[in-house]
Amino acid sequence: MESRLRVAGQAVHPVLVMFPLGLFTMAVLFDVATLLGAPNVLGVLAYWNIIGGLLGGALVALATAVDLVFIRTDAVIKRMGVWLALVHMGILVLFAVILMLRMRTPDRVAGPGLLILELLTLIGAGFAAWHGGELVNRRPSGAFARFRSDRGGYSGVR
Repeated sequence: MESRLRVAGQAVHPVLVMFPLGLFTMAVLFDVATLLGAPNVLGVLAYWNIIGGLLGGALVALATAVDLVFIRTDAVIKRMGVWLALVHMGILVLFAVILMLRMRTPDRVAGPGLLILELLTLIGAGFAAWHGGELVNRRPSGAFARFRSDRGGYSGVR
């Protein structure tokens, strides 16, 4: 899936993905530190990192939608792009649920169970970012590459 949304000749989507991913990663690290005994202000900072990550994730979803509208390749690439967009949206929904659960506490600090959910969601976000990079760079990975080569279609870098 070649990115059509560009600024100064560079694809916007891969750059935008890194901001929410970094904010979510820092939120998890701040929560780990808070649970290990750091001041609660780090838990509050993690809360605000999640809010920033959700706002950045909304921009990623918008860039993904623009890219999906302008795909001029075959249907398999478009389906993979839609799958990737759905995974991105699922991750954003999970982080929104984490944010809502954090709002129940007065100091906005996550407990151990919520931290595990954050960590699993972050791992999913990392996988989606990696897989999306493979699609944007036109280097299909793993099962997708085998699927395409089995059908006699595109299976490598152009």
